[in-house]
Amino acid sequence: MHHWKLTIAYDGTPYHGWQIQPGLPTVQGTLADAVRHITGETILPQGSGRTDTGVHALGQVASFSLSSPIPRPNLQRALNNLLPSSIRILAVEAVPPEFHARHSARRKTYEYRISVQAICPPTLAPFVWNCTWPLDLAQMQSAARHVVGTHDFTSFAATSPDLATRTAADEGSSEVIPDQSAVRTIFSSSWQRDGDGLCYRVTGSGFLHHMVRNLVGTFVDVGRGRTSADALPAILSSCARSSAGPTAPPQGLFLVNVDYEFRAESR
Repeated sequence: MHHWKLTIAYDGTPYHGWQIQPGLPTVQGTLADAVRHITGETILPQGSGRTDTGVHALGQVASFSLSSPIPRPNLQRALNNLLPSSIRILAVEAVPPEFHARHSARRKTYEYRISVQAICPPTLAPFVWNCTWPLDLAQMQSAARHVVGTHDFTSFAATSPDLATRTAADEGSSEVIPDQSAVRTIFSSSWQRDGDGLCYRVTGSGFLHHMVRNLVGTFVDVGRGRTSADALPAILSSCARSSAGPTAPPQGLFLVNVDYEFRAESR
């Protein structure tokens, strides 16, 4: 068997998220169809996380194994020739058989982009949250610093249908696992100006379902003056979704990078 790691960029606008769904276009399903067309093998690429409908990726990672002895450059070229232009394979690497795109991940980086223009250009609209309220960037930055460290992020997770459980794994996952899974470590969290807009960048050990979007919605409430930046520690400690702000829309969110600790094989 040949074990592959793919780095993928995609525009999430045409897709119902990463995870395959019967009768609906998804990134995972589209990639699986392309691999089957090229090799004749039916596989299910494992992603580093399940991005939601409308969420984009600049550096999503997928892994799968093939029996076909197709060389690495040929696999990348064939996939990019066959896949729609909304999905690009940026890199293909041979990896050890124990590598898994999600289980082997050590940290992930997301960006969330906001346009503050009064009229958002239609070419930009699918990739930003167009906020026309006056936003205090300094206060948003102050709020963002409060989430750095290891915390229980229940207040920023999507509400589980079962109050005895927490939503799992990654931004966009619907899996549920025990309460202690809500603890995550955030290594960096900051806002900056980005041209005519704002960009939030966060790196962490992992992210709960809707966690980044719920953080952004809360930070925007701080920027609007509806919530104090100093309220963030209390919101975290409350472990109650109702104490945090609204969920930001999906189109401003990008999975930027996934970090691993392994050495790729040359093949």
